Amino acid sequence: MILRRHLLKTALAFSCAVLSPVAAWAAAFSSDRISVRVEGEGRDVILVPGLSSSPRVWAEMVKAVPGYRYHLVQVSGFAGQAVGGNTEGAVAAPVAEEIARYIAQQNINKPVLIGHSMGGTIGMMVAARHPQSISKLMIVDMFPFLGVMFGPPGTTPQSIKPMADDMLAKMRAAAPEARAQRTTATINSMINNTAMRPAGLDDALKSDQDVASRAYHELITTDLTPELKNIAVPTSVLYVVPNGAPVTPEQMDGFYKMAYATVKDVQLKRIPASAHFIMWDQPEQFQAEVKNFLK
Repeated sequence: MILRRHLLKTALAFSCAVLSPVAAWAAAFSSDRISVRVEGEGRDVILVPGLSSSPRVWAEMVKAVPGYRYHLVQVSGFAGQAVGGNTEGAVAAPVAEEIARYIAQQNINKPVLIGHSMGGTIGMMVAARHPQSISKLMIVDMFPFLGVMFGPPGTTPQSIKPMADDMLAKMRAAAPEARAQRTTATINSMINNTAMRPAGLDDALKSDQDVASRAYHELITTDLTPELKNIAVPTSVLYVVPNGAPVTPEQMDGFYKMAYATVKDVQLKRIPASAHFIMWDQPEQFQAEVKNFLK
C-alpha cells in the first residue's frame, strides 16, 4: 500500500498529557492493567491516551473545556507505571475490558469516550463489544486495522503476522541506545510542536519495552473492521496526513472513508497542518472539535 514505506520507518505514535493537581484516584476501583484519575465535575468523559504515553496529552484540552468530569486512564507499563497485569500477551483488548468494567463498577451513566492512537483502538473495542456502555466515541488519528498500512491490498491479520512477529522480536531485542534513537526520531516525526516533544519522549522512554512492543504487535495484527457495524453511538474520527507520507490529502480522506464505512453514525474530519498529536500541534482546533463533540 502507498503508506507502507513511510509507516515501516516509524513506530506507532506515542500519545502523551499532564494530570491536574486536583485530580483524585477513582474511588473503590482496583485494576492491575489500568489506573484512573478523576478531575472536574459534570458529564462523564473517559480519556484514553496512546501507545507508550500518559494522560499528559489531555492537559491543555481538559483546562480549555471545563464543565465535565474527566476520567484519565493510564495503561500499566506505559510512562513509568508498573507493568502490573500487562506482563504478557495482549494489552489493548484486556485494557478495553477493564475500562468497560470500570464504567459498570463505578455506575457511570453512558460516558463519552475519547481515545488517541492506541486509545482510539481501545475505544472502538469498548464501543463495539459493550455497545450500551458509552454514549459517544471520538477516535483521534487511528485506523481500525493498522496492519493494512504495512502490506498490500488484501492484507489480513494472518498475512501480516510474520512481519509483525519479526518487528516484535527486533523491538524486544533493541539495545537501550538504539531504542532511544528510534524513539526520539519517532516522537519528532509525530509531534510538530517542538515545545511538546520532551513530554512525549519522556513518557515513551519510561515505558516498558516489552509491554510497548507487544501492544504494537497487537495493533498491527488486530482487525476491528468486522466489528465496526456493532458501534451504535455517534462517532467522530479526527485524522491527519502523517509527515512524509507519500499521499495527497484527498487520498487520505479516501482511506479513512473506506476504513470507517460500516460505522452507522460517523463523522470524519482531517485536521490540516498537524502531525499525529493533534491536541498539541493544533490545540485550538482540537479543543473546538471536542467542545462541539461534547455538546
